[in-house]
Amino acid sequence: MRKTAQQLIDEANAIVDQITPTEASALLGKDGVLFVDLRDIRELWREGTIPSAMSAPRGMLEFWVDPECKYHRKAFDDAEKLVLFCASAWRSALAARALLEMGMNNVCHLEGGFTAWRDNGLEIAPVKNPYLEKAG
Repeated sequence: MRKTAQQLIDEANAIVDQITPTEASALLGKDGVLFVDLRDIRELWREGTIPSAMSAPRGMLEFWVDPECKYHRKAFDDAEKLVLFCASAWRSALAARALLEMGMNNVCHLEGGFTAWRDNGLEIAPVKNPYLEKAG
């Protein structure tokens, strides 16, 4: 039986912890907390990101988290808590579920995504497009 993307998201949200933008903002700057922006780099250039968030494109996350993979990123080893987010909490729900399935229990995702963060008036850090800087 086929499932819709929304069904997969709903199933993920049933087992993955979600935190509100206000709860997430209280975690900014805390030791051991890593915010992970899953959006495409062009989204970051256009809209900015949560301050100090690490960019991890959705298509690379599992590879970057896996210590046995040649693409592994050490930042994930050092994090006590991962706060995943994307634009609207769809990609982050699926990503958080994937990390839970990989045995990571320290993961949650941002309810409403970056859109909710922005709409709550929380701080946004600009992300410079290096290609525009070279052209300018």
